[in-house]
Amino acid sequence: MALMINDDCISCDACLPVCPNNAISEGESKFRIDPDLCTECVAFSPSPQCIEVCPATCIVPDPHRVETKAQLTKKNNKVHINW
Repeated sequence: MALMINDDCISCDACLPVCPNNAISEGESKFRIDPDLCTECVAFSPSPQCIEVCPATCIVPDPHRVETKAQLTKKNNKVHINW
């Protein structure tokens, strides 16, 4: 499932450099995650790195984007082939 950043975001920027898919960007009042690019770090790390580094614990699963590990792997392959 793609991840999302909730309203607890303090805009610290800790998540930005650790995303291997460049799925995180700065929004108007908080950072945001592009669900079409987020693969929860599948193929890069055993756990989502943005969650690991977030001091505000504001990065959570997006309940509207439930995906299996196989779907995340397929998305990861598509994202990196298109780069």
